[in-house]
Parts: sequence; structure tokens; C-alpha cells
Amino acid sequence: METTGSLRLRDAAAVALGVTSGATDAISFIVFGGAFTSVMTGNLVLLGISVAHANGAAARQVGVAIIGYIAGCAAGSRIAGTASSGDPVWPPAIARGIGVEACLFVVYAAGWWASDARPTGAVAASLLGVSAIALGIQSSTVRRFGERGLATTYLTGTLTTLVISLTTGHRLRDVSRHLLILIALVCGAALAALLLQHVPGFVPLTQLVPLIIVLGVAFWQTR
Repeated sequence: METTGSLRLRDAAAVALGVTSGATDAISFIVFGGAFTSVMTGNLVLLGISVAHANGAAARQVGVAIIGYIAGCAAGSRIAGTASSGDPVWPPAIARGIGVEACLFVVYAAGWWASDARPTGAVAASLLGVSAIALGIQSSTVRRFGERGLATTYLTGTLTTLVISLTTGHRLRDVSRHLLILIALVCGAALAALLLQHVPGFVPLTQLVPLIIVLGVAFWQTR
């Protein structure tokens, strides 16, 4: 049975995952050659530009992100499954999907720290691929909630929903979830960018800490 508390925790988890998404996309764009890890529309545009300019290096970076994200979505759909009418607010598969994502970001953090927070070459490409797989898994896993409009990556649709709702008479509190996820995305990106500039060794925490919080909530809800 759905309870107000469980629904609020679910929405709070989505906000936390938005921080991870924003941080990861900011890191990949700044550090890994201008590619994104979850914004595939932007990556496809960048791929077209790099092909037109015969920029093989940029095309390879973007290609790694696209392929990694596709692989992550496929893996996430197998791990978390699809929503069904009999699902509780917190299906146990949610914890499995986020747990796999967290493990990938632990591997990512190990590579980041092993490169002294300055990954280049094959290491940078590998970290880009791992982070794209992780966010692909996150995207598929969140869909298991079965809540229409609940997303933590590719948030153009979320922004569109927010604007349409506000301009058609809905109250702000009716769409506060969408607004908070968008704010979380921006905050995650800003925090990652600041850490990259001042204390790059702490950058992986912007991805891992929100996931640990979500895992704690998920296990508590499904125990």
C-alpha cells in the first residue's frame, strides 16, 4: 500500500539521484573531452558536429559515452525489470539497480584516485565509459518506480512538464518534485565543478554520497 511517507522518500531519492546525474555530466563534460554521460540528445548532436569537422578524437569520446549509456540502459532493464500494477512503492529491484550503479562508481572512484584526479588517455576514456554505463543503469532503474514523469536523467522532459503545468493553472506545490530534481541537477553540476577546481580528489564523492543515501533508504523501505 502506498503511504505518504514512502512516496515522499521515493521523491527525495529521485532528488538525490539528480545530484549524481548533474555531477557526473559536469565531470564528463569538463574532464572527458566535452562528452555527456546521460544527455544523449546533446551527445548525438556533438557526434554529428565531430563527424562534419572530421574530428576523430571527439567522435570517439562521444561514441564511448553513447555506447556506454546504451549498455547501461540494457543492463538496468534486466536488473530492475519493468514496473507492474502490483509493485509496491519501493520494489526490491530498485535497490539492486542502484547497488550495481554504486559499485560502478566505486570502480570509477578508484580509477580517479589512482590517476591522481587527472585522468587522461585510455584511463579517461574508461572512466567516461563506466560513468555512462552507471547513469544508463540509473535511468532504467528509476523507471521501475512506474511513476510517469519521474526521471533523474535526460531532464528536458521534466522541465517541459514543469513549464506546461505552471502555465495551465497548476500550483507550484503540485509540481515541486520536478522543480527539486532540476535544482538538484544544477547543484550537483555546480558542486562537481567547484571541487574539480579546488579539491579534485573529492570529486567522486558527489556521485557516491547520494547513491549511498538512496541505497540506505531503499533497503530500509524494502526490508
